[in-house]
Amino acid sequence: MDNRTVAIICHGGAGTITEKEDYARGLSEAIEEGYRLLRQGAPALEAVLRAVVMLEDNPVFNAGTGSSLTIDEVAEMDAGIMTQHGRFGGVICIRNVKNPVLVAEKVMTETDHLILAGDGAIRFARSMGFEDYNPVTEKAKRRLMELRQNGSKFFPRLNQRLGITEQKSGTVGAVAIDRNGNIVAATSSGGIAGRMTGRVGDSGIPGAGVFASPAGGVSCTGHGEEILRMLLARDIGERRKTLPAQTAVTLALSEAKRKKVLCGAIAIDARGGIGYGYTSPDMAYGYKAADRLFLFTDSRK
Repeated sequence: MDNRTVAIICHGGAGTITEKEDYARGLSEAIEEGYRLLRQGAPALEAVLRAVVMLEDNPVFNAGTGSSLTIDEVAEMDAGIMTQHGRFGGVICIRNVKNPVLVAEKVMTETDHLILAGDGAIRFARSMGFEDYNPVTEKAKRRLMELRQNGSKFFPRLNQRLGITEQKSGTVGAVAIDRNGNIVAATSSGGIAGRMTGRVGDSGIPGAGVFASPAGGVSCTGHGEEILRMLLARDIGERRKTLPAQTAVTLALSEAKRKKVLCGAIAIDARGGIGYGYTSPDMAYGYKAADRLFLFTDSRK
C-alpha cells in the first residue's frame, strides 16, 4: 500500500432518516476531523476515536448524548473498538458516561479483559477518570413516549405488552486506515428505544457490530439481535480476505436482505478500498479518501 494513502468512513445509523441535513452535517464534521488527523500522520486509532466521539457528542445520533431509552427510561449504551492486530475493547449496558467508545478503548489498553458490562463498566470508567454524565435528552424521552403510542416491530412480545408497533434503530461507527496501513474500526450505540433494561446489542461484541483484521475493518448498524445472529461484521471480514470491501459488503447484505434483516455496514479493506451498503430504508454514511468527501445525501440508492 502507498504510505500516503489514508481514508476514513463513518456511519450514523440505519433505519428511517428524516433529518438528513442534520445527519449529513454531523457526519461531515466527524469525517473531516478524522481525515485531518490521518493526513497529519496520526494513527488510525486516534482518528477513529475522534470521529466517533464527535458523533457521540452530537444529539442528532443515537449514541452517547441522545441515546435511546429503555422501557425504564434509562440510557444504556454499548460500544466496541478493534484493531487489525486483534486487540479489542468493549462496554455493554454502560450508563452515565459521556463517551462509551473512550471507555471501550481503555478496556482494550488498560485491562486484561475484552468486555466490561453494567455496573462493572461504570466503576471501571470512574477509575479511569471518566466523570458522571447524564446522556438522556428531552428528545429521547419524547421518542420513547411516541413509541408507546405508535409502536415497534423489533420486539413483538415486549411491544405487545407496551402497545408498540413501529421502531427506528441507530448506531454510529467509523473505520479508518492510516498511512502505515493500520486499520481500526469502532461502533457505538444507544440501542433500540423501548428495549428491556439490560438488553445487549451488537455494537460492543467483536464479530457482530465491529470487526477488524489484516484484511480490513467493519462497523455495522441496524437490528442488533439479528446482526448478532449473523455475526455480520465477521461475515464481511471473512469475505474480504479474497474480495474488495464493496463486494464483501454487498454479498453479506444480500444474505441479510434474504433473511429480512434491517441493517447496514461500512468497511475499508487492506488496500484502502471503501465499502458500504444497507437493507433498511436509509443509512447515514460518508467517507473521505484522496481528499474527496462523499456523503449519503449525494447518492441515489
